[in-house]
Amino acid sequence: MASSNFIDYVKVCCRSGKGGAGATHFRKEKHTPLGGPDGGNGGRGGHIILRGNVQLWTLLHLKYTKHIMAEDGERGGTNRASGAQGKDQIVEVPLGTIARDPETGEKIAEITEDGQELILIPAGRGGLGNEQFKTSTNQAPHYAQPGEPGIEAWVVLELKVLADVGLVGFPNAGKSTLLSKVSAAKPEIADYAFTTLVPNLGVVKYRDYRSFIMADIPGIIEGAAEGKGLGIRFLRHIERNSILLFLIAADSKDIRAEYEILLNELQKYNPELLHKDRILAISKSDMLDDELKEEIKKELPKGVQTVFFSSYLNQGLTELKDLLWTTMNKPKNDFMD
Repeated sequence: MASSNFIDYVKVCCRSGKGGAGATHFRKEKHTPLGGPDGGNGGRGGHIILRGNVQLWTLLHLKYTKHIMAEDGERGGTNRASGAQGKDQIVEVPLGTIARDPETGEKIAEITEDGQELILIPAGRGGLGNEQFKTSTNQAPHYAQPGEPGIEAWVVLELKVLADVGLVGFPNAGKSTLLSKVSAAKPEIADYAFTTLVPNLGVVKYRDYRSFIMADIPGIIEGAAEGKGLGIRFLRHIERNSILLFLIAADSKDIRAEYEILLNELQKYNPELLHKDRILAISKSDMLDDELKEEIKKELPKGVQTVFFSSYLNQGLTELKDLLWTTMNKPKNDFMD
């Protein structure tokens, strides 16, 4: 996906529709000169509704939409006829979208499934017509309720990418190359840091027509949790990944140290990320012979599954996918703490 087209944060002003007023009316017929009240109820206004759409990957379509307004309800009619409801305003968003209060940061709604609908801003209710106020002691009420006003509020929509596997690593670790090899995604690839400026998603085909989603998250650097480099802008996308696949290049000066730095940045951003299942993959391993691999294995961190692979020579990719699939589908209580 083009970097200019990936938008994961928008702020919009939403206004739900106001309810229609109830009608004050009395039945007037030729043979019923003193007909009773028959004013109908007003229709409710339109809601602002969020709807999940699996075909969307970005909030780009809302980037230049500053106001989202639903229709007002119509007033009640005669002969107990209710006013028409205002048309709801449906806002389609990618899966993983969270709506927040811009002042408090409080989560208002969260969309995680295709077709899921949640009322973001409720509409005003329609007012009752005078027919509703008729009693044994008040046969001819001359009043009806006004409709409730709609609600106007600013809302922040924030996208956190949903994926089964999230690639975590320093810039130029080979994340984009791996994604391009195991899926149909075509991320930008070059030999300089921060080639990837937006998350890229790819569907990885597995055995027996199965598949899973992999996300290439822009490279982390030391201090990212404090805003250095690309900062925390993309760290939040890692929160939605089931598995964290740490990528470290075979030519790293200290693989164990790089792994600890990455782990530390995730912990500082959100300690709960450390409860996710983790796999360490050593990329660019085509430059290693068997003897070097054995030496590196002695220095690798304990308690994390490790695999060597080379995207360039397509070595170890099948083993990597097997390990990812097995890890994704093993019982929850077997997951590593």
